[in-house]
Amino acid sequence: MDTVALAVTDGMLHFELGLAYEVFGSAPDGVTGPWYRLVLCGPGPVRAGRFLMEPDRGLDWLPRADTVIVPGWADIDEDPPAELVDAVRKSHEAGARLVSLCTGAFVLASAGLLDGLRATTHWAHTQALADRHPKVEVDPDVLYVDNGTVLTSAGKAAAMDLCLHLVRLDRGSATANAVARRLVVPPHRDGGQAQFITAPMPAPGRHPLAELFPWVLERLDQPLTVEDLARRAGMSSRHLGRHFRAATGTTPLQWLLTQRIRRAQELLETTDDSVDAVAAATGMGTAATLRRHFNRAVGLPPHTYRRTFRTRSGAGSGSGSGSGLEGTR
Repeated sequence: MDTVALAVTDGMLHFELGLAYEVFGSAPDGVTGPWYRLVLCGPGPVRAGRFLMEPDRGLDWLPRADTVIVPGWADIDEDPPAELVDAVRKSHEAGARLVSLCTGAFVLASAGLLDGLRATTHWAHTQALADRHPKVEVDPDVLYVDNGTVLTSAGKAAAMDLCLHLVRLDRGSATANAVARRLVVPPHRDGGQAQFITAPMPAPGRHPLAELFPWVLERLDQPLTVEDLARRAGMSSRHLGRHFRAATGTTPLQWLLTQRIRRAQELLETTDDSVDAVAAATGMGTAATLRRHFNRAVGLPPHTYRRTFRTRSGAGSGSGSGSGLEGTR
């Protein structure tokens, strides 16, 4: 069973802490087999915002975990506690996968774990991270960065993106999608956090593309074009492109291709359909077209992906080692 430890001390952000607890604390309905063992580790009673928590273990227990998650750090102007930084460093030396959510990146950077690596944090604090830790290559535009054994996310909602990415790596797309459905969030978001810096998120139910997205996802087996999407949305292709860029950070065709690849991943993990059948079900047309796009996006041909994700836990389980993917597609 994979053990996930949440490393907490006074001053942690309760949103990111609660989010990780929701994702890794219990399996969604319909998912069989063992789930993660979640352990809260801290130096005695810990206060996060107005919440007081009693950890399960001390910080010295962190090196026993397979994955250590550091939630957001509230006061980035202060150095993180030395005992937290030391425990995080020892966890990495012991072989744990280290994950920071939002400003938790400052803890990983203080431990020297981000030196020479690309990393991200909340867009409002990327410059501070770069200034304080010049050896870190800070990317202010992505939702998360996966360096294999060290992963960082941007702020707030991007922490959910990274947590779902971890589930996808460990247990496959179908399980990650099940977790996303339980939490009523999208299983994968396109684009980077740059789209959120100056433009406010659209009000629920009022975004011009709110009805288009589910309509497209129900028709991925069909040969949809930009003109088809624009006609459905009741706007010109040019306006559709603008709305897509604002909402997803990418173009309609790139977004559509990403959804087709995601659906192909799920079918490869959960069915015995041939590659030709998967290609037809995802609107790729031919197996050759699916192989070309799938290999380019995922880094593996479909048959290798299926063998990898179907032989480790039945429903699809990844290795937990890095994929080299970033939350920018």
